Amino acid sequence: ARLRGPKDSEVKLTIVRRGVHDPLYFTVKRDKIPILSLDASYMIQPKTGYIRINRFGATSAEEFTAALKELQKQGMKDLILDLQGNGGGYLNAAIDLANEFLQQKELIVYTEGRTSQRSNFYAKGTGNFKNGRLIVLVDEYSASASEIVTGAIQDWDRGVVVGRRTFGKGLVQRPIELPDGSMIRLTIARYYTPSGRCIQKPYDHTANLDGRGLSKDDGQEKYNMELVDRFNRGEMMHADSIHFPDSLKNSTKKLKRTVYGGGGIMPDYFVPIDTTQYTDYHRNLVAKGVVIKATTKYIEKNRKELQEKYKKFDTFNNKFEIDEQMLADIRAAADKEKIEFNEEQYNKSLPLIKTQLKALIARDLWDMNEYFQVINTTNNSVQQALELLNEKIYEKKLPL
Repeated sequence: ARLRGPKDSEVKLTIVRRGVHDPLYFTVKRDKIPILSLDASYMIQPKTGYIRINRFGATSAEEFTAALKELQKQGMKDLILDLQGNGGGYLNAAIDLANEFLQQKELIVYTEGRTSQRSNFYAKGTGNFKNGRLIVLVDEYSASASEIVTGAIQDWDRGVVVGRRTFGKGLVQRPIELPDGSMIRLTIARYYTPSGRCIQKPYDHTANLDGRGLSKDDGQEKYNMELVDRFNRGEMMHADSIHFPDSLKNSTKKLKRTVYGGGGIMPDYFVPIDTTQYTDYHRNLVAKGVVIKATTKYIEKNRKELQEKYKKFDTFNNKFEIDEQMLADIRAAADKEKIEFNEEQYNKSLPLIKTQLKALIARDLWDMNEYFQVINTTNNSVQQALELLNEKIYEKKLPL
């Protein structure tokens, strides 16, 4: 609250810095701070670009277009669009993004409700990536606007979807203001993909993915615990643990491939959740801020040396390694936080800990692009996408 204020006004800060005895004083001029939707965009390999979007906001399409054109200048022919963990946002932003990939008059999404007439949203055909190979990455936290974009791309056989089944959030809500200034949001319709799949997962007691009837209370509980249920029944680990009834079967618009409704978008290529390097010890390190604090301390101590030694990110990425001293500092910091050391779990998570530390250092020395260039080496969905492109498996799924 004290930092915020009118643009161009000034705020005086007093900074206490590790290693400096006296407080430091700064006068900062306030400005408009943009909240960007795009986390990263870079060439992940020759001719292949990577763009990650964290939310669908007012400037998402504009940010994407700028990043896309910059990658095309660098020789991009194929694109990996990362929507993992993207919980959605504005409908218009989703429509504008889907428009980048689809041909004129191709349906992007439609809404329909019990008392609401069907409303269709079409591509304008003005997109900048209507050709070229496209892979969309999703997971169980990709929702709403992410599912609109993914569903349209999959239904028109425009790209290959990689990852795990999306969340299943597709409700149209109308805000109604009340006399006391409060507001309610009334659900009036649902979102449907071009092939007619309902994005929203079952919400009431009359519908369930496996077709069984549920009581009203059980249905509500089932909805609230649905992600946990996915994990418990093995869906996060094995694609064959997912069973769809024939009544939810649909066909894509061009190649007539079988796709299923019933909540969320099921990927074309399933990637199980990675549990090989995640342990309780690692989770405690992250939860108690040990990894972030250790990285900050390391950079404060070695910034000048790092900047002189690694003038370019490529050099850093190829040659920098986390040394034993930094790992010892991590373990010591963990002890101070009363995190019990477990050697087996530590050794299991060590490759992941090293990658996260290196990525955070890269983020501090450069920016988010460099962070994701490091951290994506441990992202199995990203690696699967690269394999599909490099091994020509993409063409088997979507003949070009």
